[in-house]
Amino acid sequence: MSQSSEVHREPGRERLGLLRVRDDVIALHAMRWPDEIRSPEELLPPPVELSDEEIDGALALMASMTREDLEGEEFQDTYAEALGQIIEAKREDREPPKLQEPESKPGQIVDLMAALNESVQLARAARGEDADVHELPKKTAKKRPTRKTAAKKATTKATTKAAAKKTSGRRPRSA
Repeated sequence: MSQSSEVHREPGRERLGLLRVRDDVIALHAMRWPDEIRSPEELLPPPVELSDEEIDGALALMASMTREDLEGEEFQDTYAEALGQIIEAKREDREPPKLQEPESKPGQIVDLMAALNESVQLARAARGEDADVHELPKKTAKKRPTRKTAAKKATTKATTKAAAKKTSGRRPRSA
């Protein structure tokens, strides 16, 4: 293994680098000047006083959230596996594997009003109130006559043009 250090000069800035040869690879390590390195003490959080109860509570919380059963299909990194297969296929100059479509599960249609009514009944029953829920009346959209609206728009346009002519001191351009 051989090493060499070189200085790379940019306009107005110098960089120090260390070249290493490992097996058949050349690695460049960017070095820092002393003024570019911050003291790690600047990054320390301020000291905090904790009681034994708080520490015990935190340890109990961590213990309750710790899982030992991280085995099985749901904990496999399928993305990394698929990416590895694609890289391997490209390395061997062959077609990458086809994407497997996930099994589509039929969706469940939920009646939101029925679910809301059931939730209200359960809440009232839990409080000991009368649990009868009445159906809400359905609102129907009122039909508005379109002729009056169109006539209003035409009248508004004409009024606006007339007002613009009166307030403007210039004559309109002819087309």
